[in-house]
Amino acid sequence: MTQIHGARLRVLLLGAACAALPVIAFAAETGAAPTVDSVIVTARPDPEDPAVVADARKRLSRTPGAVSVISSESFASRQTLALDDMLRDAPGVYAQRKWGGDIRLSIRGSGIGNANHNRGLLIAQDGLPLNEADGYGDSQIADPLTTRMVEVYRGGNALRFGGSLLGGAINMVTPTGATAGFDQQVRIDGGSFGLLRENLAVARQIGDWDVYVAGTNQTGQGWRSQSQQNLQFGSLNIGRALGEDREIRLIVNGSNINQEIPGALDRAQFQANPRQTAPANYANDQQRNQRGLRASLRTTWRISDSTVFEGAVYGLWKDLDHPIFQVIDQQSRNWGAFGRFDWQGEIAGMTADANAGVWLRTGDMDSNFYVNLATARGAPRSRTLQNADAADLFTEGRLFVTDRLAVIAGGTWGRAGRDYQSFALPGVAGTFNLTASKDYDWFAPRFGLLWESEDGAQLFANVTKSVEPSNFGSMSPTGTGFAPVEPQEAWTVEAGARGRRGAFTWDVTVYRAVLDKEMLQFTVAPGIPASTFNADRTLHQGLEAALDWRLAPQWRLRQSWTWSDFRFDGDVQYGDNRLPIVPEHFYRAELRYDAPAGWFVAPSVEWSASDITVDYRNTTTAPSYAVLNLNAGWAVNDGVSLFVDARNLTDEAYVSNVQAAILATAATAAYWPGDGRSLYAGLTVSF
Repeated sequence: MTQIHGARLRVLLLGAACAALPVIAFAAETGAAPTVDSVIVTARPDPEDPAVVADARKRLSRTPGAVSVISSESFASRQTLALDDMLRDAPGVYAQRKWGGDIRLSIRGSGIGNANHNRGLLIAQDGLPLNEADGYGDSQIADPLTTRMVEVYRGGNALRFGGSLLGGAINMVTPTGATAGFDQQVRIDGGSFGLLRENLAVARQIGDWDVYVAGTNQTGQGWRSQSQQNLQFGSLNIGRALGEDREIRLIVNGSNINQEIPGALDRAQFQANPRQTAPANYANDQQRNQRGLRASLRTTWRISDSTVFEGAVYGLWKDLDHPIFQVIDQQSRNWGAFGRFDWQGEIAGMTADANAGVWLRTGDMDSNFYVNLATARGAPRSRTLQNADAADLFTEGRLFVTDRLAVIAGGTWGRAGRDYQSFALPGVAGTFNLTASKDYDWFAPRFGLLWESEDGAQLFANVTKSVEPSNFGSMSPTGTGFAPVEPQEAWTVEAGARGRRGAFTWDVTVYRAVLDKEMLQFTVAPGIPASTFNADRTLHQGLEAALDWRLAPQWRLRQSWTWSDFRFDGDVQYGDNRLPIVPEHFYRAELRYDAPAGWFVAPSVEWSASDITVDYRNTTTAPSYAVLNLNAGWAVNDGVSLFVDARNLTDEAYVSNVQAAILATAATAAYWPGDGRSLYAGLTVSF
């Protein structure tokens, strides 16, 4: 209890300091502030943004719903290792690290029942999915240092990509030779717990051609024992311009990821020593190692003054070596095609625009489980073949019924198939010969309104249906076929406002989603994959708010607050209990001073202001926490910059996120400790 009160006191002190700063700020020296990125989308492009980011903001501002753009400028001057660091300031996004690059990622409660990795949210790179064909998602193969910007489409606002998932989409855009902003760049950063990362990138424009190539090497021991990492990333982006708004582009990304897994702790273990490894993880030397290669060939082609086509074909290969309770050995291959037409014109004398497209994908996986002999493969325990395919046809259009008001309508028709085959292994109990298949299809409509004032401020509202079929991890085949897990459906209503006036830039959205048959999971036993069940009816509602306040030319206060109220709705077993995982209130703030001499200093706070529910019976919670950080940097000249990033200054012992359980007990290993005090530094040289 003292720890919790101490955390809140530190937040109140920081808040008091922030309240006093306007007086200091207006007395400070004046001058032109350097470029500072904003994650908030407005209809009017931010003059401080690079052109490619400003264009993305303008495009996303046509959406009648919650969207954000995060440029690499906003995280280049601090330690950014994974999606949680990139998405830190995006309202409505819950991204908390469990270990290494494994991030608990959720938007509006998407996939919160998933024990591992991502579900209910499309993770994409350059508009094409990193998800497997059955919807399983993995964010670890994306390198922040080869990401030009991140586009966040919350909820039903991801219709532009097809699909109809509750959480929406996160799209990471690779730099090109034209948008990288440098010819050559070398970056070296590292610090606490043995972290060392090197990145080399080259960007060129030669006539109609452009090329970007980059490589990253990263090693580290990690804050907890059994947390060692060894990662390599490579990226190649080659484009050829064939006229105005016409190009073809080849993008290839590769990854080699080797990470140890420290495991979740029970409450007594966490309180005794949060840096320790879960005993089973240490005994089995649990790890997650994978290699991946992804390639896409895409084109943008202006067909006429009013119509542009964008399309691509892509393939993804992944090899997973995953020693946990058993050694999981999987190879998967996914490939697909995407095409979309964008049109602008008039209908009955009224301004209009629309897009329509198709997304086709298929994939197969060879999955083998073995006895884990300290990471070596022992006797085989299971063998399965898993094939998935899916298709989405989608369209959305806007009609400006007045100069300021647009009516939006659209929808997606989707289908998905699952084919599964398992084999009986001689002498292995519980294995069986089984061939099973299942097909799904659905239609998910969308309607909205978008109003824009003369100064670019916007009001919006929409209602969207989402549908999510089961992935293989949720279907738990038995000797008689698939478990009876049904698709999750929801209707979401949202409304909001965004814009900029004077010193303030704001983005506020409220939403309410009524879910039917939400797919939830609970831990059966330590080290055993979770089982999935359909809830009857659940509610996800909340508020997503961001506010940038330019206190003075050199001072900026950036804040985001997410209220998440996720609960059962009159459930037979759980009544109106809260759903586990996501805290009800989550607040972030950063106060930044940019000196005319080129240096900056930025204290920040991350405040999980509510206890985190652990179990569906609501008997156990993890305590709220506040973490204080300090970031500083210096642009020595146009080509050289330095940064220092100090995390968790007070060395707060806190639970970053939890594993869900039906009823948590003292022995439930449900708690993932957050990192302790750490210090990082980096040097970037561009020439």
